[in-house]
Amino acid sequence: MEIVSENKCFGGTVKFIKHSSSTVKTDMTFSVFEPKEASQKKLPVLYYLSGLTCTAENFTFKAGAFKKAAELGMIIVCPDTSPRGAGVDGEDERYDLGAGAGFYIDSTTAKWSENYQMYSYVTKELPQLIEDSFNIDSSKVSITGHSMGGHGALICALKNPSLYKSVSAFSPIVNPVDCPWGQLAFSEYLGEDQESWKAYDACELVRAHGWQGEILIEQGKADQFLEEQLKPQNFVSACEASGVKLSLNMREGYDHSYYFISTFIDDHLDFHFKELEK
Repeated sequence: MEIVSENKCFGGTVKFIKHSSSTVKTDMTFSVFEPKEASQKKLPVLYYLSGLTCTAENFTFKAGAFKKAAELGMIIVCPDTSPRGAGVDGEDERYDLGAGAGFYIDSTTAKWSENYQMYSYVTKELPQLIEDSFNIDSSKVSITGHSMGGHGALICALKNPSLYKSVSAFSPIVNPVDCPWGQLAFSEYLGEDQESWKAYDACELVRAHGWQGEILIEQGKADQFLEEQLKPQNFVSACEASGVKLSLNMREGYDHSYYFISTFIDDHLDFHFKELEK
């Protein structure tokens, strides 16, 4: 594990860290914000999963989350969105497939399966590395994300209720089996058997397994991807069918950008802090 950079921030530190991943078989980079209290006691941790085209830098630089995280005493971890430099043919040709577009699933097709194992990386390898290397309270782990990362946050939590105590999302792709982004990625990564796609679809998962607490979703009404790609009402229906408490905030005038995320990120940190303290 190599510390690429370290900067003081609101009394704590922001670190970018590179390590060799045994799961995706490339070097991976993630960022960690540690409040100053991390030197004295174990702290809760929030994982943030970024969207298409993003790296570990986007949220770290743009979201403005660290002042609130410092006040709450919460560690924030931001992984990358895919393997980098895996050498898979065509992985750099599109913004919505390959590099920057791992979709937080474990690929099964021959072309992608060697490296594109982002679900296992995010839910197994990275949490173990964080637990081994940082002063976290492993009973207080939460997850959130944006767009493709919102999809990732929802499926990771719904598939691992013993790992994550709370979940939220910004502008998530809630029903990838029923939108162009998801259909492209899933057909490439998982093959043509659409039954296998359901294992990574939040609507399917919440109907099948439910969720023990509340789910918080933030969605801009002026989001250019709202109708074709995001379809939040599909998740509303799935949660209603399974009796899951969902708070969906439809925000007038807000789009898909980090201006939107930075406006409401403090609300999500407060939400996770309260859920983790229950």
